[in-house]
Amino acid sequence: MSVFSLFKKQVEAAKDKKRIVFPESDDLRILTAVSNLNKDGIVEPILIGKKENVAKIAEENNLDLTGVKIYDPNNYADLDKMVKAFIAARRKDTSAAEAKAKLAKENYFGTMLVKMDLADGMVSGAAHSTANTVLPALQLIHAAEGMHRVSGAFVMEKGDERYIFADCAINIEPDEETLAEIGYQSAQTAKMAEIDPKVAFLSFSTKGSAEGPMVDKVHDAAAMFQKSHPEIPADGELQFDAAFVPAVGEKKAPGSKVAGHANVFVFPELQSGNIAYKMVQRLGGFTAVGPILQGLAAPVNDLSRGCSEQDIYDLAIVTAAQALAKDEK
Repeated sequence: MSVFSLFKKQVEAAKDKKRIVFPESDDLRILTAVSNLNKDGIVEPILIGKKENVAKIAEENNLDLTGVKIYDPNNYADLDKMVKAFIAARRKDTSAAEAKAKLAKENYFGTMLVKMDLADGMVSGAAHSTANTVLPALQLIHAAEGMHRVSGAFVMEKGDERYIFADCAINIEPDEETLAEIGYQSAQTAKMAEIDPKVAFLSFSTKGSAEGPMVDKVHDAAAMFQKSHPEIPADGELQFDAAFVPAVGEKKAPGSKVAGHANVFVFPELQSGNIAYKMVQRLGGFTAVGPILQGLAAPVNDLSRGCSEQDIYDLAIVTAAQALAKDEK
């Protein structure tokens, strides 16, 4: 069963449909995906925008949006209540006028629906940059309890093989504390994908085979993780072959419970993580599911601006599965 099929099965089995916000209602790809999601009855999609504009695009393209909620930020009955909630969530001095100006923007309005528990998650990015999708979530939803940062993971899948790669999307040059937190977040994503996590903190060194501040950072991150989360198998610093190939792991890191058997890979910085997932995707023939944003108090996920209707549909399912995992936790 593919990871999308797994997530879809989880979402379909849920007692209540998860409410997923789509702020980019002027985009035909979004409306097509929302129409399909609504027809399949898997999630409850919510659109942000002018109702007449949405209706016009839907009619011109023969899309059925019957029953889909549409919120217009410029004509919202509970705006004063949302402004107060925005000011409280912002955690810095913000005037009512400033809050209203922000809430006129679809991504901020959609994020506040999630913050106010009027929705369970949000999917954006088809027409907005990653910053415009992630920043409102960081400012208003904030990190989950015990977390201080957000990271981006990919589920890499090919046949029966399934792995987690992180961080491949957000943190450019993480320090050891951030790497340790990325490891924990990625282990939780692994569990959601029915992977029993074994976390490898990757480096160009294995157990002191090389020296330098880059090696020290990864070694210290692994030690922090092991101290904070002894229940989750983890090791580092490890080269990829030592983390992945049993014979190499046994030789380079004898006695390690992770070496040669890792399935969650934490990269030392964004550059190597991003390069690695794209190489494994393109050269190895793996499907890359993500980026899945980790560490937020409620799920918000970012699309590529080159996304297809199917990409949007799939990410909505992932977002709903994250919301379910949050409820269960």
